[in-house]
Amino acid sequence: MQINVEGTRNLLEACRAAGVPRFIYTGSPSATFDGSNAENAKESDCGYPEHFESDYPESKAIAEQLVLASNDGEMATTALRPHLIWGPGDPHIIPRLIERRAQGRLAQVGDGSNKVAITYIDNAAAAHLQAADALAPGSENAGRAYFISDEKPVVLWEWINQLLLDLGMPAINRQVSKNMAHTIGRVLEWAWRLLGLRGEPPMTRFVAAQMASSHWYDLSAARTDFDYHMVITPEEAMKRTLDAFREHSAIPEKSR
Repeated sequence: MQINVEGTRNLLEACRAAGVPRFIYTGSPSATFDGSNAENAKESDCGYPEHFESDYPESKAIAEQLVLASNDGEMATTALRPHLIWGPGDPHIIPRLIERRAQGRLAQVGDGSNKVAITYIDNAAAAHLQAADALAPGSENAGRAYFISDEKPVVLWEWINQLLLDLGMPAINRQVSKNMAHTIGRVLEWAWRLLGLRGEPPMTRFVAAQMASSHWYDLSAARTDFDYHMVITPEEAMKRTLDAFREHSAIPEKSR
């Protein structure tokens, strides 16, 4: 919470003091996530929820509002919301999937039909450059937030299973309901707080909701206002990612 909010506030103040004319904030669709499905959702469909089940999305929402409120005639600001950034060098999503599958601790949450937007790293970076080229006081994207992702959503658990298979690992063979995962998350969060444990629990209410619901977005506003377009196709993105993880990541033998 402190880093996302106060860090952003400090950057805004420093940029204004230095006369920086453009400020692009890397936000997250999590800032608008209320636990329900968002399918082909536009920015106007997704406000900030009244209640957040995790500090992370709340901190991203607060920071995003600080950025957009700072837009004026001297410094133009905009916020991009790339969803689930992945690719070579990913330190979070894919390594966690690999580790938990190798340990037999990865289970499908929900019925497996939910569609989710993902964003290949090069496409996320390109979106920032494209937004910067268009950003200026009074421009269409000044003072606005935009969903960013690859052009088409994926069926989340099909995508995860295919990724595991392509890395020589078995597909997921266990399933828990969304309600069960939510309950487990609530209990683990309580235990972590009570015992003062560091880090996040292996399951939280926020993660349970994210893994079992659909959340993908209409990209027309970004296309119209600053010509957002992918620079890497999904097929090439997957090839590059698989090649990188096969070369640099140790896949546990017992999981092959």
